Amino acid sequence: MNHSAFFDTNVLVYADDSSSPEKQRTAIELFSRHRRQKNAILSLQVLQEYFSAATCKLGLAPEFAQHKVELFSRARVVLFEASDIVTAIELHRLVRISFWDALIVHAARLGGASILYSEDFQDGSTLGGVRIVNPFTSLRSSET
Repeated sequence: MNHSAFFDTNVLVYADDSSSPEKQRTAIELFSRHRRQKNAILSLQVLQEYFSAATCKLGLAPEFAQHKVELFSRARVVLFEASDIVTAIELHRLVRISFWDALIVHAARLGGASILYSEDFQDGSTLGGVRIVNPFTSLRSSET
């Protein structure tokens, strides 16, 4: 069964983080697989956050980060209307998660994702009808 999957920024950033080789390998394989199956979903927010994190936190060259954003843009990209911001605010208020996390969850739902890959939410929980999966959970035991 082909499940559409939304990718949070942190997963994409790990794909370029050589200081965490297992997370890097996992992130690359996961995104590549979903992109080949044409069921990877991102949002403009994720693309913006990726560029900022890649250049500021990882110190990647802006040209390289731009190239990656161009590659990521080949996935399905969720665009927001003003009403989507209001919906995310409601989710933020009701579920008591940060506004930025609420935007991620809402984008995943809006994009039709059944899975949201992120390490910023509780693994295995469901938010807004989207199942949260931390793709790095199984790595914790091998990293310690």
